[in-house]
Amino acid sequence: MQSVTDAAFESVVLESRIPVLVDFWAPWCAPCRAVAPVLAELETEFAGRLNVVKMNVDEENGVAGELGVRSIPTLVMFKDGKAVEGVVGALPKAELRRLVDRHVEA
Repeated sequence: MQSVTDAAFESVVLESRIPVLVDFWAPWCAPCRAVAPVLAELETEFAGRLNVVKMNVDEENGVAGELGVRSIPTLVMFKDGKAVEGVVGALPKAELRRLVDRHVEA
């Protein structure tokens, strides 16, 4: 899973030709660490149709602030350069899969 900075956010996320799921997280956040393996599995399952990137809010907080991220983990799906859906918390894989399925081409 790729890490993204505020500076690279536009090129990596907003200009992506495929949907991007952004994981706003921090190393000290236990729920963030718990959801990471699930996100890695989804990234593998949707290879070529979905990018999953991580944004450490302790180090990079500009984009998180602009998007109003108040709790972590917050997962935001971007499609065609726009935030289309977001969820907060370490959700089960089935729920995260449904989120991805709504925005990724079959």
